[in-house]
This record gives sequence, C-alpha cells and structure tokens, in this order.
Amino acid sequence: MSDDEEQYSSEEEVVEETGRASQKESGENPEFMKRQEQKRSDLDEQLKEYIAEWRKQRAKEEEELKRLKEKQAKRKITRADEEKRLAQKKKEEEERRQREIEEKKQRDMEEKRKRLEESEKKRQAMMQAMKDQANKKGPNFTITRKDLAGNLTSAQLERNKTKEQLEEEKKISLSIRIKPLEIDGFSIEKLRSKANELWDTIVKLETEKYDLEERQKRQDYDLKELKERQKQQLRHKALKKGLDPEALTGKYPPKIQVASKYERRVDTRSYDDKKKLFEGGLTEQQKESIEKQWTLQKEQFLGRQKTKLPKWFGERPGKKPGDPESPEGEEDVKAAAEDEELEEPQFEEEEEEEEEEEEEEEEGQKKEGGGDAEEEEEEEEEEEEEEEEEEEEEEEEEEEEEEEEEE
Repeated sequence: MSDDEEQYSSEEEVVEETGRASQKESGENPEFMKRQEQKRSDLDEQLKEYIAEWRKQRAKEEEELKRLKEKQAKRKITRADEEKRLAQKKKEEEERRQREIEEKKQRDMEEKRKRLEESEKKRQAMMQAMKDQANKKGPNFTITRKDLAGNLTSAQLERNKTKEQLEEEKKISLSIRIKPLEIDGFSIEKLRSKANELWDTIVKLETEKYDLEERQKRQDYDLKELKERQKQQLRHKALKKGLDPEALTGKYPPKIQVASKYERRVDTRSYDDKKKLFEGGLTEQQKESIEKQWTLQKEQFLGRQKTKLPKWFGERPGKKPGDPESPEGEEDVKAAAEDEELEEPQFEEEEEEEEEEEEEEEEGQKKEGGGDAEEEEEEEEEEEEEEEEEEEEEEEEEEEEEEEEEE
C-alpha cells in the first residue's frame, strides 16, 4: 500500500469516528442516522472514484515516462551512429581531397615536363631551320593569318557570348549535374533510404550555399575597403602633384602635358635649335650657363675690396730698429718709394710706333699676297650679304606668324 492509500484510509477512520460521535450526540433519531449513512456512502463512492482516477493517471504518466526514456536511449544510439557515419564520411572526403591534391600535383608535373619537352623540340626545330636557312637562300619570314579570337581571354570570350549560347550551356551543365530520379519498383525501405540520401544532399548543398554566401560577403567588404584605400592614396598623390583630387580616381588616367599650351607664343626658337637641344645641346647649354656663372663669381671675387691685416700687439719677431710696427706700413713705404722711382710713361710715342709697324706689315703682306687679299674681301662681302638675306627672311616669317596669330 502506498502513502496516498494510507492517507485515504486514515481519512475514512476520522470520518467514522466523527459519525459515531454524532450518533452518540443525536441519540436515537432515525432520520438523522439515515442522512449520516447516506452522506457516508456518497463520500465513500466519491473517494473510490478519485482513487481509481488517480491510479489511472499515475499508470499513464509512468507509461509515458517509460516511453520517453526508451525514445531518449534510442535517440542517443542513433546520434552516436550518425556521428560515426559523419566522421567516417568526413575522413573519406579528406582522403579524397588529399588524393585529388596529389593527382593534381602529378598532373602539373606531367604538364610541366611535357611543356619542357615541347619547348626543347621547338628549340631544336628552330636551330635546324636556322641551319637550313643558312644553307639555302630565300625569304627569312612567313606571313601567318591573324586569329581574331586568339588574343581574347576567357573572360572576354565569356562576355561576348549571346543569351542563347549561355542558356544552352546552362541546360547542358544542368543535364550533366542533375541525374534523372529512377524509383520505379523500389520498396518502402529503399524509398526511405533514398529520401534520407536526398535530404542529406539538400542539407549539404544548403550548408555549402550559406558558407559561399558568407564568403562572398566578406570578399565584397574587403574589395570595398581596398577600393576606398586606393582612392585615398590616389587623392593624396594627385594633391602632391598639384592636380585635382579626383583627377586620378576616374576611369581614365589624366593627360600628360608634353608641352605648354603657350609654346607657340612664348618659344621663339627655330627648329634647328630645338633639334640641337633634343640631340644633346641642352647639356652644352647648361655647361655654358654654369661656366658663365663661374666666371661672374670669379670676377666678383677678384674685384672685391681687400681687407687690411690686423696690427701687431707688441713687437713682431725679426723687427729691426728702423722698421714700422706692422708689415702693412712696410709695404706702404715700399710702394711709395717705387712710385717715386718710376718715370711717367710715354704712351703716345709708343702707340705711334706700334701703328707704324702694323702699317708696314700690312703693306708687305699686300705686296706678297696680292690677289689673295682681294678674294678674301670678296668672300667676306658675300657672307655678309647672305647673313643679311637670312635675317630678312626670318623677319618676314615672324611677321607672317604674327599676322596668322592675330587672324
């Protein structure tokens, strides 16, 4: 007997005791006794019904609990089997992937070896052709027909395809991938296994799809970030070059300034001068400007004001009793003595003598040369005339250019 039954029995005893007490109190009243007995019988029936209902509910709950425990144990077993199967499948996929990697390496090595052999054969054939060509005379070139599709890449060829071609390729690929489902004559077990297999493939494809979508999101984010970084770098680069910040970020690169747009007005150099500069005259021009600058600096240095030496403090070493205190005073004394000793130069007489000597030499040369001097004078006159004509032509050309610019 359980605890609940003991409780119910104790309640019945309490009811009986109360009934007896009421019977003693009531004395020998028959109607009261009947009512009490009727109440007692109703309570007993109600208690019996409650106990029967409770026992049914308890049995049902125990049965449900037992069924759930069995289901849980079965689920644990199936989960363990599923984990083993997935681990085995993962192991097989890893082995297959490793096998594919090894096969790919072998194929790559084989292709590399074949390419090397083909290149060696081509080299040998080229050497043989060069030897044959050296032996016989003929044209050393061959004209081949240009293949228009040969220079296009795979992506360009894919873009050039029409809509009908893409649809046809899609149908072919789907027919290869999706095999027809043949379930005629299958039993229930086979159909169930086939449904489980298809369900597993759907789950696998959905997981792969989700992984690829997440990967694409990350790649899109990385591409956006890299594009933004590139744009910022190009803006800084354009600002450093003094261009517009958006000059380098466009679809096309900026125009390269080969020459100034004001060159026709400012640059008045002739074609020969530009050609000389292009052929290396620029370095000579730079050298000349540097030499001119050095000569100017040298002249400035030589023509500077000479500073006087500082005076000696105390007696200088080697000073004689009649010498001045500093060497500058000694030099001034010597210069004054020399000026007094020098005589005034006679420039006019010397110049006249030099002029007479030059005239005599010219007369002697004329007597000796005779016609040579006349020919030289004629050549000089012709050169002067040619130079004048060239200057006139240049002036006319400049005037024509100015008129064209004004028009």
